[in-house]
Amino acid sequence: MIAISAAAWYTVDSFPKEDHEMKIAELFKKKQQNMRENQPVTIAFLGDSVTQGCFECYNLLDGGIETVFDYPNAYSTRVREVLNLLYPRVQVNIVNSGISGDNAPGGLKRLQRDVLDYHPDLVVVSYGLNDSTRGLEAMGNYTAALEEIFATLEKEGIEFIFLTQNFMCEEDSPHLNSDTLKRIAANVRRTQNEGVLKAYFETAKSLATAHGGRVCDLYAMWEKMSAAGVSTTDLLSNYINHPIREYHRYVAVKLVEEFLS
Repeated sequence: MIAISAAAWYTVDSFPKEDHEMKIAELFKKKQQNMRENQPVTIAFLGDSVTQGCFECYNLLDGGIETVFDYPNAYSTRVREVLNLLYPRVQVNIVNSGISGDNAPGGLKRLQRDVLDYHPDLVVVSYGLNDSTRGLEAMGNYTAALEEIFATLEKEGIEFIFLTQNFMCEEDSPHLNSDTLKRIAANVRRTQNEGVLKAYFETAKSLATAHGGRVCDLYAMWEKMSAAGVSTTDLLSNYINHPIREYHRYVAVKLVEEFLS
């Protein structure tokens, strides 16, 4: 497996930004300058297993599959660490509403309970990995759900960012040690290599900007790495679709860049 230090992720150039400034940057600034007169900042993250903080997968005795949950290494936790470094006076409340196996329609169903009820100042939405495995014919369910999520956040006056995700496996990995994992990987690999995941993200990006949201496009970086000869499958902790822990630090830095732009 390729060894990459956390620091290595910090040197990548920023992607183009939308032309409106984010209000959350002003909230950080005001709280840092006067912590007694300004409220803490709350950021909610709505997504799937990558958002939740899932990494390796393993076989259960009953034949099922389980994943390793590691919240301290999830990118939402890393976001708070970066913000605490930049704004030591600011209490940052993180709401991690990622759920393993979830998709955009699932996120819509729990938007009120898992996001809006916490009255966030900013919401980061990230879906596509699970949705795309259903094929292009199911994209309508994905776009309809995201459309309603984005429209609701826009109506509520809540800033939001759509985060495009990592590549899924491009090739078979010898590290997969069960027929079940190999079967899952085969389906995921087709989704990745046939451009289905990219098509989902392109549609989601357009929807987000149409509703006044921002886009943090990390999928574009994976395209660059793949084109440059990087074995992107070795950057997945489960060799299917969960990126390695070090990568979550990079996600955090890119999101904070977006917050402050």
